[in-house]
Amino acid sequence: MSPQQLAEPLNIYLNDHLTGAFAGSALADRMARTHPHSRRAEDLRRLAREIEQDRDDLVRIMQTLGVPVRRYRTWLGLAGERLGRLKPNGTVVGRAPLSDLIELEALRAGVEGKAAVWQALRSIADTDQRLDAGELDRLADRAAVQARTLDGWHRAVSAAVLTDRHSRPQGPRSAL
Repeated sequence: MSPQQLAEPLNIYLNDHLTGAFAGSALADRMARTHPHSRRAEDLRRLAREIEQDRDDLVRIMQTLGVPVRRYRTWLGLAGERLGRLKPNGTVVGRAPLSDLIELEALRAGVEGKAAVWQALRSIADTDQRLDAGELDRLADRAAVQARTLDGWHRAVSAAVLTDRHSRPQGPRSAL
């Protein structure tokens, strides 16, 4: 496939992932701000910084490839993250512990998508000299570490949130 033939699918694909990257970055940042005193607070802040860096790396790679950033799509990603906050999680006012679980699952899905974009770009890096295969490998490895971290948190938060209500103290609390 010629570079011209590859351009349109690549433009659409990378802009789709950038939309998700903006949503994921906003979600990770909000999760870190929502849980400033949790036992995972520092890890949440680190993860939020890494996800923001990954988003910025994607923008830089898009620029290197000559893929225009569709700004209206970045706004869609941010709007989608904010609309996701409206989902009722068992309480009318305030934050429900179920929110922690739902947000972790959304963030985990985003990290999986991010890993997929790095792998997809890596598959063409050997024939497209504009792409740095080593950098893409590093980004894919970081996404794998993030996914393992989120998997561990997911197990712990699931156990905390989904246990019988009679065995948990009442009142709002963070499962993170």
